[in-house]
Amino acid sequence: MLYQIISLLLEVAVGIVSGACLLRLYMQLMRIPMAVRSGNPLGRFVFALTDWIVLPLRRVLPALGALDTASLVAAFLLQLGKYLVLWLLAGAGGGLFVVPVLALFGLLSMAISGMTVAVIVYAVLSWVSAPSAIGAVITRLVEPLLQPIRRVMPLVGGIDLSPLVLLVLLQVAAIVLGNLQAATLLMA
Repeated sequence: MLYQIISLLLEVAVGIVSGACLLRLYMQLMRIPMAVRSGNPLGRFVFALTDWIVLPLRRVLPALGALDTASLVAAFLLQLGKYLVLWLLAGAGGGLFVVPVLALFGLLSMAISGMTVAVIVYAVLSWVSAPSAIGAVITRLVEPLLQPIRRVMPLVGGIDLSPLVLLVLLQVAAIVLGNLQAATLLMA
């Protein structure tokens, strides 16, 4: 029971912060302004959650072009810490080398889950015609993934089903990732 409680608390806390690190990475890749003066409330939120870990890493990890390596490494280190604590609580079985593998799968799963949430929020906001700063940011995050689908799939009765297709593709990716993780762990 204690393991389940600690696991839940770690999943929530690390999930929020590492997800914010991944969001920071993706927003910078998409060149979405995040500074306080930009009027982007999501950017302010992301900075508030991640500056404590990203800024020190940025001093030693240079960006690779548009890729913010500090944000990526921060998200990975958070996942690594979570799985290390869970591994120790579970009795340190299965070898320590399994912890980085779990952290990598956790990071990929976090990216898929985060994009799934973004697509759902995008779809809901598209039904409501109230412009908002967060809606504009979500649109800029999701549109690059929807454009290739829209080129292949026409409107159906005047309705854009590309968000639904993207959600299905993300769920397929989550299933493939889960099966790949299980197969990898069985080989370990």
